Amino acid sequence: MLGHSHALSGLAAGAATLPWAPVQGTVGQVAWVAAVGGFAMLPDLDSSGSTVSDMWGPITDVPSGAVGRLAQGHRWGTHDAVLGPLVFGALAMAAAAAAWSSLLLMALAIGLALRALNFVIPGRVENTVIGNLVLSWGGAWLLLAHSPTPEWLPWAVALGVLTHIAGDAITTAGIPVPLIWVFHRSRLKLLPIRTGAGVEKLVLVPLLIAATVCLVYLNTGAHDTVDPLVHRLLPGLG
Repeated sequence: MLGHSHALSGLAAGAATLPWAPVQGTVGQVAWVAAVGGFAMLPDLDSSGSTVSDMWGPITDVPSGAVGRLAQGHRWGTHDAVLGPLVFGALAMAAAAAAWSSLLLMALAIGLALRALNFVIPGRVENTVIGNLVLSWGGAWLLLAHSPTPEWLPWAVALGVLTHIAGDAITTAGIPVPLIWVFHRSRLKLLPIRTGAGVEKLVLVPLLIAATVCLVYLNTGAHDTVDPLVHRLLPGLG
């Protein structure tokens, strides 16, 4: 799937899981949805030249090369439905133990979401290294100001990674057969959807946008504010 499709599917997954997310308050809910959306891009850290790799220049490109070698190439290790969430989640668990590394992790998620969703964001600031750094680190600081050591980050990472893998599983390239590929390279392809094809752009993307909006509305207090307002403006509905 394309980058924006992964990010949108992550936002939808984050919104869908809000009733069970280990966060509190509106700020916590926003942080959870944004984190899952951004981390849904994380498995592509295995590919040099990807959105993840290019985002912060050498800061992300150098680790991307190392991850690609460890993962044995694009769409292998980081796209394993068992190993991917476990390894990334474990790394996030270590990062969540300190305020500075939690901030880094959250900034990475926001930066990835901004880059992936640039097609709906006016201007090009989020696509520049400096602009993305400023926006992502500023956003991370604001969201984590009341939660300097967020224990929920590993869960957001694991969910985002799993969402990415599920998305790639329905494409023609597929994903590695979990664990088995380590001993015998084999792939799993659930649906023959070609990455970037009309089905993804014209069907999946609008559906994911609609699903995210609906799920945020249903799983947050938004309806508690909107419904009374609607009934005041249109009393005949009540």
